[in-house]
Amino acid sequence: MDKKHSDRDLTDRKFYAASQEAAFHDAGPHETPQTQHPAYRLAFRDTDFMLRDELRPVRFQLELLKPEMLLDEARVGSTLVVYGSARIPSPEEAEARLEASKNDSEYDQLVAKNLAAKAKYYEEAYKLAKLASEKSIVEDGKRQFVVCSGGGPSIMEAANRGASDAGAESIGLNIILPHEQAPNAYVTPYLSLNFHYFALRKMHFLLRARAVAVFPGGFGTFDEFFELLTLIQTGKMKPIPILLFGKDFWSRVVNFEAIAEEGTISKRDLELFRWCETAEDAWCHIAEFYDLDC
Repeated sequence: MDKKHSDRDLTDRKFYAASQEAAFHDAGPHETPQTQHPAYRLAFRDTDFMLRDELRPVRFQLELLKPEMLLDEARVGSTLVVYGSARIPSPEEAEARLEASKNDSEYDQLVAKNLAAKAKYYEEAYKLAKLASEKSIVEDGKRQFVVCSGGGPSIMEAANRGASDAGAESIGLNIILPHEQAPNAYVTPYLSLNFHYFALRKMHFLLRARAVAVFPGGFGTFDEFFELLTLIQTGKMKPIPILLFGKDFWSRVVNFEAIAEEGTISKRDLELFRWCETAEDAWCHIAEFYDLDC
């Protein structure tokens, strides 16, 4: 069909795409005072404009939409989310960390010892991610239980590494922080997403989550874990398996029984999560919940 007749095609697009309009703009004159002024820039290409405080609602929308579109295009149906510390060493690093702390203060030596003792959870996060990835569950043409972490080091790295070693893709949801940080080397590049807003990142952690494994961690892990509990406790989110690894750690830093005894939560709320110590236990609980093969 020649151009004259294609212009009359009922299904033909009648407006140019934004990329085409941008190309028209680039081909135009740029040497006049008017065209050189920032006011003349196309709004969607004007970074200074997009970063203004007044555009925060638009940036919220973009940060909700971009990951949603990319994950949908990648045929990600559901995720297995892994929360945990960015400081726990791998088993390979644990001994070196202990050795390096020998000349430190007594307190710093204790911290190094405690972190090294939790290296086993790096191994369990790795095993769980590998186990879930090897199942290769596909429903409605979409991949299920795709491993998703915060994209950083330690427990997060272990999760992405486990998926990678199983030959599977995995997601990393990074966040821009004042101190230098980058995605770990095991996140699938086209599923490595970066966020400005914590709120939108946390939303994407749970939109596709069908199970969440929570390992020992700090403020970030506490924040994500307790928000998840709150969403399910209040009925804003349907129940999903929450696998809490490290009973010794969690029982020492949070007295769950005392919170119930004080009456500020129900005794039943302690059933929202499941204690786990091994990847096999965690996966079997997920399989039981969804009537899958363990």
